[in-house]
Amino acid sequence: MDAAVYDTLILSDVHLGAEVSRARAATRMLKENSFRRLILLGDIFADLNFGRLKKEHWKFLSTIRKLSNPKRNVEVVWVEGNHDLGLTNVMSHLVGVRVFQEYAWTYAGLRHLAIHGHQFDGFAVNSVPLSNLGTRFYLLLQKLDLKDKPLARLIDRLNTRWLRMSAKVAAGAIAHARLRGADRIFCGHTHNAMQAERDGIRYYNSGGWIDSRPTYITIADEGVRIHEYSERTDDRDSSEERGETDSELDAFAGDAGLFEDAEYEGVGR
Repeated sequence: MDAAVYDTLILSDVHLGAEVSRARAATRMLKENSFRRLILLGDIFADLNFGRLKKEHWKFLSTIRKLSNPKRNVEVVWVEGNHDLGLTNVMSHLVGVRVFQEYAWTYAGLRHLAIHGHQFDGFAVNSVPLSNLGTRFYLLLQKLDLKDKPLARLIDRLNTRWLRMSAKVAAGAIAHARLRGADRIFCGHTHNAMQAERDGIRYYNSGGWIDSRPTYITIADEGVRIHEYSERTDDRDSSEERGETDSELDAFAGDAGLFEDAEYEGVGR
């Protein structure tokens, strides 16, 4: 029986450059699924420092660029997140994807809207310097944490609950969808996968790829589904040294132009 081909696959909050990023698992997930549209729903990067990127992070970006090649017939969309600010214009050229503040499309007679969600988080919008300082501290903490980063992951979960981000983002997103005439709205930002409905508008959060339970969303004729990716042992091993980063960057930058067909086997199909 042939594998399902989804109309759209959505993932967010990979946080490339962070010690807790599940980039290897995200890359494998993309290769294991088939889809016509891929939406990167913000915070694909942790911050502006490319020096933090590991080999597995560059491999994720390389997979995105392969998918964006016209030969693949996959529409790849990048929706800007608060951690992506200042990077998306550069990466849109390197990776070959279009960048949006929010992205709308119609499927199965319904209007869909994708927006990262930090726009509905008052702290992220009104306290940018403090938020940036918190990001730098959190990245430092990850370096000092144990191998599996239990303290960093716990702090991320507690931070989401303390700021009540899930409820705030859901309420703000549904109100925004109503103004934009959308039937379904999709966000990231909170790292907490969930769904809700109010006044006929469906809200979905794609979760993130920094915890032990990474999630993503698919949209097909059967409806919208939140998936939890089952990690494997080698998905969790982030031991590749940053000394390999320069060679990975050189290889990534040197792959300009169209790829050979063989390089696309298993990617997005």
